[in-house]
Amino acid sequence: MKSKIVYLSGVILISLTSFSQSISSSPYSLYGVGSLYDADFGVLPSIGSSGMALPSDTFINNLNPASLGSLPQNHFMFDVGGKAISTTYQGGSRSESRNNFQFSHIAFAFPVTKNSGFSVALRPYSSAAFKISNLKLPIDNSQDSYYLTAAGSGGLNNFDFSYGYRFGKKLSIGASASVLFGSTSDDRSFLIMNSITSIQKKTNYSGVRATLGAQYKIDSTLTVATTFKVPTRIKASKVQTVQTVADNVVTTVESNVASDTDDYYMPLEMGIGISKRFKNNLNMTLDYEKSLWDDTKQSELYGNFVNQDRFALGFTFSPKKNIRKYWDRVQYAAGANFDTGYLEVDGKRVNNAAISVGLTLPIENTYSALHISYSYGQKGSVSDNLIKENYHKISLNLSLDGIWFIKRKID
Repeated sequence: MKSKIVYLSGVILISLTSFSQSISSSPYSLYGVGSLYDADFGVLPSIGSSGMALPSDTFINNLNPASLGSLPQNHFMFDVGGKAISTTYQGGSRSESRNNFQFSHIAFAFPVTKNSGFSVALRPYSSAAFKISNLKLPIDNSQDSYYLTAAGSGGLNNFDFSYGYRFGKKLSIGASASVLFGSTSDDRSFLIMNSITSIQKKTNYSGVRATLGAQYKIDSTLTVATTFKVPTRIKASKVQTVQTVADNVVTTVESNVASDTDDYYMPLEMGIGISKRFKNNLNMTLDYEKSLWDDTKQSELYGNFVNQDRFALGFTFSPKKNIRKYWDRVQYAAGANFDTGYLEVDGKRVNNAAISVGLTLPIENTYSALHISYSYGQKGSVSDNLIKENYHKISLNLSLDGIWFIKRKID
């Protein structure tokens, strides 16, 4: 069974990774540095992306660096994941379907002492992949309109270094340093009357962000947790070419001109979570997170950044009737999440809601496992110039566990 699971998951993950440049093509990635990416490790996609209070005892929990204080001694953990997403876009009377394959993350973690652990992870932070054709938009303070055609690609990557320490048996604290880097390409043309203005822009971003976390074990069945993501500025610079076409005459206004541009600001994000176990085989996780985007004072030509509320709920169930029977060691999961969105377009929030189910298939008698989950969600709404996204997502995370630095008992 172990060899079959490893072989199957390896083939699928390699296939997904080979399509890693085919990132999400949401039209809402037009804003800022693109649509924010949900790269969850281990079982987290199955439980609605909740789990802030879960320890990193059987998988790497990337939601809270404090969880690394619970890494089992002498264990080296590795996690890699990918996604397949099918999305239908609805706008007015029109609809369109697209399929995407995405690389999710690669990470490893190991204990530093018996009470502390360290992890390194690489994952996407955002994806800017969109294509818009002849979108009619009003001109401010005028009865006239103009037409927008746009295409974009790229996004930001997140390189995390995390450390967690456990004090005694109850309190754990942790910190992460995230190095964010990447670039976006944005080509737009504006048709106003008989004149076309085209702008080709490539923007490079770089910056560092800190995350602080804590977990407190009230008793053997209940853990509470909190996280703080520190607000930060991501520096930006651009190279831009601008041309106009009027009466068949092409005029180059700028040609590959390098300059500074508006930096991107990431908000203060505060989260709280709980994990509650019932009768040793049923566990509940519940998270809430507040993101203060409004305090960044950012705005877009077509929308505004607003404060975001996110709720996530998840359940896992492990029969464990007979640990010698494989299917009695399989873990079942379900979850749901809802967030109000951080974008407001034409006075309407671009919110998101999703439900999920999943399985954790163990690999022999170790912490190694294959996590499979299915999610269905909706983003945005059909009204005015807004687009509604209906998506089906299959996530595949392979968590591998190895025991290191154990002296042989038999030579």
